[in-house]
Amino acid sequence: MKRTAAPFPALVAALLLTVPLLAGCREEEPAPPPVRPVLSVVVAPQAQRTAGFTGIVEPRFSRELGFRVLGRMIARNVDVGQPVTKGQLLASLDPTALTLTVRQLQAEYAKSEAQLANAAATRERQQVLVERRVNSQAELDAAEEARASAAGAVSRGRASLDKAREQLSYTRLVSDTDGIVTAVGAEVGQTVTAGQTVVTVAQAEIREAVVDIPDEIAQRLREGDRFEVSLQVDPSIIAESVVREVAPEADAATRTRRVRITLEDPAPAFRIGTTVTARPKAGDLQSIDLPNTALLEEDGKTFVFVVDEAAKVVRRRPVVVGDAVGAQFRIQSGIDIGSRVVTAGVHTLKDGDAVKIGEEIVP
Repeated sequence: MKRTAAPFPALVAALLLTVPLLAGCREEEPAPPPVRPVLSVVVAPQAQRTAGFTGIVEPRFSRELGFRVLGRMIARNVDVGQPVTKGQLLASLDPTALTLTVRQLQAEYAKSEAQLANAAATRERQQVLVERRVNSQAELDAAEEARASAAGAVSRGRASLDKAREQLSYTRLVSDTDGIVTAVGAEVGQTVTAGQTVVTVAQAEIREAVVDIPDEIAQRLREGDRFEVSLQVDPSIIAESVVREVAPEADAATRTRRVRITLEDPAPAFRIGTTVTARPKAGDLQSIDLPNTALLEEDGKTFVFVVDEAAKVVRRRPVVVGDAVGAQFRIQSGIDIGSRVVTAGVHTLKDGDAVKIGEEIVP
Protein backbone atom coordinates (compact mmCIF):
# COMPACT_ATOMS: atom_id res chain seq x y z
CA MET A 1 0.00 0.00 0.00
CA LYS A 2 1.48 3.39 -0.93
CA ARG A 3 1.70 6.21 1.75
CA THR A 4 0.98 9.76 0.80
CA ALA A 5 3.28 12.32 2.60
CA ALA A 6 1.90 15.71 3.67
CA PRO A 7 3.17 18.56 1.63
CA PHE A 8 6.15 20.28 3.41
CA PRO A 9 4.91 23.88 2.86
CA ALA A 10 1.57 23.13 4.57
CA LEU A 11 3.33 21.74 7.70
CA VAL A 12 5.50 24.84 8.03
CA ALA A 13 2.50 27.13 7.72
CA ALA A 14 0.69 25.26 10.48
CA LEU A 15 3.68 25.59 12.81
CA LEU A 16 3.99 29.32 12.10
CA LEU A 17 0.34 29.85 13.05
CA THR A 18 0.78 27.98 16.33
CA VAL A 19 3.81 30.02 17.59
CA PRO A 20 1.97 33.40 17.80
CA LEU A 21 -0.91 31.75 19.64
CA LEU A 22 1.45 30.36 22.25
CA ALA A 23 3.24 33.69 22.55
CA GLY A 24 -0.08 35.49 22.98
CA CYS A 25 -1.04 33.20 25.84
CA ARG A 26 2.21 34.01 27.66
CA GLU A 27 1.72 37.78 27.24
CA GLU A 28 -1.71 37.72 28.87
CA GLU A 29 -0.34 36.34 32.19
CA PRO A 30 0.05 39.34 34.68
CA ALA A 31 3.54 39.97 35.99
CA PRO A 32 3.90 39.82 39.80
CA PRO A 33 4.29 43.29 41.40
CA PRO A 34 7.83 44.21 42.45
CA VAL A 35 8.64 43.93 46.15
CA ARG A 36 10.38 47.06 47.43
CA PRO A 37 12.71 47.07 50.43
CA VAL A 38 11.84 49.93 52.79
CA LEU A 39 13.34 51.48 55.88
CA SER A 40 10.92 51.50 58.79
CA VAL A 41 10.69 52.03 62.52
CA VAL A 42 8.40 50.70 65.23
CA VAL A 43 7.10 53.73 67.10
CA ALA A 44 7.47 53.68 70.88
CA PRO A 45 6.43 56.13 73.62
CA GLN A 46 9.14 58.60 74.48
CA ALA A 47 8.27 58.59 78.18
CA GLN A 48 9.78 55.14 78.60
CA ARG A 49 13.21 56.70 78.10
CA THR A 50 12.76 59.70 80.44
CA ALA A 51 14.46 59.64 83.84
CA GLY A 52 13.99 61.84 86.89
CA PHE A 53 15.55 65.30 87.18
CA THR A 54 16.97 66.89 90.29
CA GLY A 55 15.74 70.32 91.33
CA ILE A 56 15.15 72.71 94.21
CA VAL A 57 11.89 73.89 95.79
CA GLU A 58 11.54 77.64 95.33
CA PRO A 59 8.68 80.10 95.92
CA ARG A 60 6.76 81.29 92.93
CA PHE A 61 6.41 84.80 94.40
CA SER A 62 9.16 86.53 96.36
CA ARG A 63 9.33 90.12 97.61
CA GLU A 64 12.49 92.16 98.13
CA LEU A 65 11.62 94.67 100.84
CA GLY A 66 13.56 97.84 101.70
CA PHE A 67 13.13 101.22 103.32
CA ARG A 68 11.82 104.16 101.32
CA VAL A 69 14.11 106.67 103.04
CA LEU A 70 17.82 106.98 103.75
CA GLY A 71 18.86 106.16 107.30
CA ARG A 72 20.88 104.12 109.77
CA MET A 73 19.34 100.75 110.65
CA ILE A 74 18.99 100.31 114.39
CA ALA A 75 17.11 96.98 114.46
CA ARG A 76 16.42 93.90 112.35
CA ASN A 77 13.81 91.68 113.94
CA VAL A 78 14.02 88.64 111.62
CA ASP A 79 16.64 86.30 110.21
CA VAL A 80 16.89 83.83 107.32
CA GLY A 81 14.44 80.94 107.59
CA GLN A 82 12.10 82.69 110.00
CA PRO A 83 8.38 82.73 109.16
CA VAL A 84 6.67 86.12 109.16
CA THR A 85 3.08 87.33 109.04
CA LYS A 86 1.47 90.23 107.24
CA GLY A 87 2.08 93.48 109.13
CA GLN A 88 4.95 92.12 111.22
CA LEU A 89 7.81 94.54 111.94
CA LEU A 90 10.96 93.39 110.12
CA ALA A 91 13.48 96.20 110.68
CA SER A 92 13.74 99.83 111.86
CA LEU A 93 15.74 102.96 111.06
CA ASP A 94 16.84 105.66 113.47
CA PRO A 95 13.78 108.00 113.54
CA THR A 96 15.38 110.93 115.39
CA ALA A 97 15.81 113.35 112.48
CA LEU A 98 12.38 112.67 111.01
CA THR A 99 10.74 112.91 114.42
CA LEU A 100 12.22 116.39 114.93
CA THR A 101 10.96 117.40 111.49
CA VAL A 102 7.47 116.27 112.41
CA ARG A 103 7.54 118.28 115.65
CA GLN A 104 8.73 121.40 113.83
CA LEU A 105 5.97 121.11 111.24
CA GLN A 106 3.41 120.50 113.97
CA ALA A 107 4.39 123.81 115.57
CA GLU A 108 4.27 125.65 112.26
CA TYR A 109 0.89 124.15 111.53
CA ALA A 110 -0.46 125.27 114.91
CA LYS A 111 0.87 128.79 114.25
CA SER A 112 -0.82 128.93 110.85
CA GLU A 113 -4.11 127.82 112.36
CA ALA A 114 -3.88 130.63 114.94
CA GLN A 115 -3.13 133.16 112.21
CA LEU A 116 -6.13 131.92 110.23
CA ALA A 117 -8.40 132.31 113.25
CA ASN A 118 -7.14 135.87 113.82
CA ALA A 119 -7.54 136.79 110.13
CA ALA A 120 -11.07 135.36 110.09
CA ALA A 121 -12.01 137.42 113.17
CA THR A 122 -10.54 140.58 111.65
CA ARG A 123 -12.51 140.02 108.49
CA GLU A 124 -15.74 139.64 110.48
CA ARG A 125 -15.07 142.92 112.30
CA GLN A 126 -14.37 144.71 109.07
CA GLN A 127 -17.61 143.35 107.62
CA VAL A 128 -19.59 144.83 110.53
CA LEU A 129 -17.85 148.19 110.27
CA VAL A 130 -18.48 148.40 106.53
CA GLU A 131 -22.15 147.65 107.09
CA ARG A 132 -22.25 150.56 109.62
CA ARG A 133 -20.44 152.74 107.09
CA VAL A 134 -17.55 153.28 109.48
CA ASN A 135 -14.84 151.65 107.33
CA SER A 136 -14.38 151.55 103.61
CA GLN A 137 -14.83 148.57 101.30
CA ALA A 138 -11.06 148.61 100.63
CA GLU A 139 -10.33 147.75 104.25
CA LEU A 140 -12.80 144.84 104.08
CA ASP A 141 -11.15 143.57 100.91
CA ALA A 142 -7.73 143.70 102.56
CA ALA A 143 -9.04 141.74 105.54
CA GLU A 144 -10.56 139.13 103.21
CA GLU A 145 -7.25 138.79 101.38
CA ALA A 146 -5.41 138.28 104.66
CA ARG A 147 -7.90 135.58 105.73
CA ALA A 148 -7.51 133.75 102.40
CA SER A 149 -3.72 133.90 102.68
CA ALA A 150 -3.87 132.46 106.19
CA ALA A 151 -6.16 129.65 104.99
CA GLY A 152 -3.63 128.78 102.27
CA ALA A 153 -0.85 128.69 104.84
CA VAL A 154 -2.89 126.24 106.92
CA SER A 155 -3.42 123.96 103.91
CA ARG A 156 0.29 124.01 103.09
CA GLY A 157 1.21 123.33 106.70
CA ARG A 158 -1.19 120.37 106.89
CA ALA A 159 0.25 118.86 103.69
CA SER A 160 3.83 119.28 104.92
CA LEU A 161 2.97 117.72 108.26
CA ASP A 162 1.23 114.75 106.61
CA LYS A 163 4.25 114.20 104.35
CA ALA A 164 6.65 114.32 107.30
CA ARG A 165 4.53 111.83 109.23
CA GLU A 166 4.51 109.51 106.21
CA GLN A 167 8.30 109.82 105.96
CA LEU A 168 8.55 108.94 109.64
CA SER A 169 6.44 105.82 109.05
CA TYR A 170 8.97 104.69 106.45
CA THR A 171 11.50 104.12 109.23
CA ARG A 172 9.56 100.94 110.09
CA LEU A 173 9.81 98.09 107.58
CA VAL A 174 6.83 95.74 107.83
CA SER A 175 5.92 92.63 105.83
CA ASP A 176 3.03 93.04 103.42
CA THR A 177 2.42 89.29 103.18
CA ASP A 178 2.77 86.03 105.06
CA GLY A 179 5.91 84.16 104.15
CA ILE A 180 9.42 83.04 105.02
CA VAL A 181 12.57 85.14 105.13
CA THR A 182 14.92 83.77 102.46
CA ALA A 183 17.63 86.45 102.49
CA VAL A 184 18.80 89.57 104.36
CA GLY A 185 20.70 92.44 102.76
CA ALA A 186 21.68 94.74 105.63
CA GLU A 187 22.90 94.55 109.20
CA VAL A 188 22.21 96.66 112.28
CA GLY A 189 24.28 99.86 112.28
CA GLN A 190 24.55 100.00 108.51
CA THR A 191 23.36 103.08 106.62
CA VAL A 192 20.96 101.97 103.93
CA THR A 193 19.73 103.91 100.91
CA ALA A 194 16.15 104.24 99.77
CA GLY A 195 15.12 101.11 97.89
CA GLN A 196 18.05 98.95 99.03
CA THR A 197 16.94 95.36 99.73
CA VAL A 198 16.98 94.67 103.45
CA VAL A 199 14.85 91.52 103.73
CA THR A 200 13.57 89.08 101.08
CA VAL A 201 10.27 87.41 101.97
CA ALA A 202 9.04 84.40 99.99
CA GLN A 203 5.36 83.52 99.88
CA ALA A 204 5.26 79.89 100.94
CA GLU A 205 1.70 79.20 99.77
CA ILE A 206 2.73 78.63 96.14
CA ARG A 207 5.91 76.57 95.73
CA GLU A 208 7.63 75.29 92.62
CA ALA A 209 10.22 72.69 91.72
CA VAL A 210 12.88 74.38 89.58
CA VAL A 211 14.79 71.83 87.50
CA ASP A 212 17.24 71.96 84.59
CA ILE A 213 16.24 69.46 81.89
CA PRO A 214 18.29 68.50 78.79
CA ASP A 215 17.27 70.50 75.76
CA GLU A 216 16.18 67.52 73.64
CA ILE A 217 13.71 66.49 76.36
CA ALA A 218 12.61 69.99 77.39
CA GLN A 219 11.57 70.74 73.79
CA ARG A 220 8.81 68.14 74.17
CA LEU A 221 7.44 69.72 77.34
CA ARG A 222 4.47 72.06 77.22
CA GLU A 223 2.70 74.17 79.81
CA GLY A 224 0.25 71.95 81.68
CA ASP A 225 2.25 68.68 81.40
CA ARG A 226 1.94 66.60 84.56
CA PHE A 227 4.87 65.66 86.80
CA GLU A 228 5.43 63.78 90.04
CA VAL A 229 7.85 65.51 92.40
CA SER A 230 9.33 63.57 95.32
CA LEU A 231 11.73 64.43 98.12
CA GLN A 232 15.21 63.06 97.66
CA VAL A 233 15.53 62.32 101.37
CA ASP A 234 12.22 60.42 101.34
CA PRO A 235 11.01 59.42 97.84
CA SER A 236 7.74 58.15 99.30
CA ILE A 237 6.60 61.76 99.85
CA ILE A 238 5.22 62.84 96.47
CA ALA A 239 3.45 65.98 95.25
CA GLU A 240 1.36 66.17 92.10
CA SER A 241 2.73 68.95 89.92
CA VAL A 242 2.18 70.74 86.63
CA VAL A 243 4.60 72.53 84.29
CA ARG A 244 4.17 76.30 84.50
CA GLU A 245 7.08 77.56 82.44
CA VAL A 246 9.77 76.21 80.12
CA ALA A 247 12.74 78.45 79.33
CA PRO A 248 12.56 79.55 75.68
CA GLU A 249 16.27 78.89 75.09
CA ALA A 250 18.81 76.37 76.33
CA ASP A 251 21.81 77.39 78.39
CA ALA A 252 24.80 77.77 76.08
CA ALA A 253 27.15 75.90 78.42
CA THR A 254 24.99 73.06 79.79
CA ARG A 255 22.47 72.72 76.91
CA THR A 256 19.66 72.48 79.47
CA ARG A 257 16.47 74.47 79.88
CA ARG A 258 15.13 75.68 83.21
CA VAL A 259 11.64 74.31 83.87
CA ARG A 260 9.38 75.59 86.64
CA ILE A 261 6.88 73.01 87.92
CA THR A 262 4.15 74.20 90.29
CA LEU A 263 3.49 71.88 93.25
CA GLU A 264 -0.20 71.20 93.88
CA ASP A 265 -1.10 71.01 97.59
CA PRO A 266 2.43 69.98 98.66
CA ALA A 267 3.14 68.42 102.06
CA PRO A 268 4.87 70.59 104.70
CA ALA A 269 8.05 68.60 104.05
CA PHE A 270 8.43 70.42 100.71
CA ARG A 271 10.15 73.36 102.37
CA ILE A 272 11.80 76.10 100.35
CA GLY A 273 15.33 75.03 99.45
CA THR A 274 14.57 71.29 99.67
CA THR A 275 16.16 69.06 97.01
CA VAL A 276 13.59 67.09 94.99
CA THR A 277 13.33 64.73 92.03
CA ALA A 278 10.83 65.51 89.24
CA ARG A 279 9.55 62.79 86.91
CA PRO A 280 7.00 63.13 84.10
CA LYS A 281 3.87 61.14 84.78
CA ALA A 282 3.38 57.99 82.70
CA GLY A 283 1.51 58.80 79.52
CA ASP A 284 2.12 62.54 79.51
CA LEU A 285 5.25 62.26 77.39
CA GLN A 286 4.17 59.16 75.50
CA SER A 287 4.15 61.00 72.22
CA ILE A 288 5.04 59.53 68.85
CA ASP A 289 7.99 61.34 67.28
CA LEU A 290 9.06 60.41 63.75
CA PRO A 291 11.70 61.76 61.34
CA ASN A 292 10.55 64.34 58.82
CA THR A 293 11.29 61.87 56.00
CA ALA A 294 8.33 59.75 57.09
CA LEU A 295 5.80 62.50 56.40
CA LEU A 296 3.83 62.74 53.13
CA GLU A 297 1.86 65.92 52.41
CA GLU A 298 -0.81 66.04 49.72
CA ASP A 299 -3.63 68.54 49.17
CA GLY A 300 -3.08 70.12 52.57
CA LYS A 301 -3.30 66.77 54.37
CA THR A 302 -0.57 64.71 56.00
CA PHE A 303 -0.02 60.96 55.75
CA VAL A 304 2.38 58.24 56.79
CA PHE A 305 2.78 54.71 55.43
CA VAL A 306 2.21 51.97 57.99
CA VAL A 307 3.54 48.48 57.23
CA ASP A 308 1.00 45.64 57.37
CA GLU A 309 3.50 43.01 58.49
CA ALA A 310 1.10 40.12 57.94
CA ALA A 311 0.33 41.04 54.31
CA LYS A 312 3.78 42.57 53.65
CA VAL A 313 2.20 45.71 52.16
CA VAL A 314 1.99 49.35 53.17
CA ARG A 315 -1.17 51.24 54.08
CA ARG A 316 -1.41 55.02 53.80
CA ARG A 317 -2.81 56.53 57.00
CA PRO A 318 -3.91 60.14 57.54
CA VAL A 319 -2.39 61.64 60.67
CA VAL A 320 -2.63 64.82 62.71
CA VAL A 321 0.79 66.40 63.15
CA GLY A 322 1.84 68.47 66.16
CA ASP A 323 4.91 70.56 66.80
CA ALA A 324 8.23 69.93 65.09
CA VAL A 325 11.13 68.94 67.34
CA GLY A 326 14.35 69.47 65.43
CA ALA A 327 14.48 66.97 62.54
CA GLN A 328 11.39 65.17 63.84
CA PHE A 329 7.68 65.84 64.03
CA ARG A 330 5.14 64.77 66.59
CA ILE A 331 2.08 62.66 65.75
CA GLN A 332 -0.99 63.71 67.71
CA SER A 333 -3.35 61.07 66.31
CA GLY A 334 -3.77 58.63 63.44
CA ILE A 335 -1.44 55.78 64.39
CA ASP A 336 -0.92 53.72 67.51
CA ILE A 337 2.15 53.01 69.56
CA GLY A 338 3.73 49.81 68.24
CA SER A 339 2.93 50.49 64.58
CA ARG A 340 5.73 50.08 62.03
CA VAL A 341 6.08 53.24 59.94
CA VAL A 342 8.08 53.73 56.73
CA THR A 343 10.77 56.38 57.29
CA ALA A 344 12.16 56.94 53.78
CA GLY A 345 10.97 57.03 50.17
CA VAL A 346 7.34 57.75 51.03
CA HIS A 347 6.88 59.99 47.97
CA THR A 348 7.30 57.00 45.64
CA LEU A 349 5.00 54.61 47.53
CA LYS A 350 1.33 53.92 46.89
CA ASP A 351 -1.29 52.40 49.15
CA GLY A 352 -1.07 48.61 48.94
CA ASP A 353 2.47 48.40 47.55
CA ALA A 354 4.27 45.18 48.47
CA VAL A 355 7.33 45.84 50.56
CA LYS A 356 10.20 44.08 52.20
CA ILE A 357 11.17 45.34 55.64
CA GLY A 358 14.73 46.59 55.63
CA GLU A 359 17.05 47.38 58.51
CA GLU A 360 15.12 48.90 61.38
CA ILE A 361 16.14 52.38 62.42
CA VAL A 362 15.95 53.09 66.14
CA PRO A 363 14.94 56.74 66.70
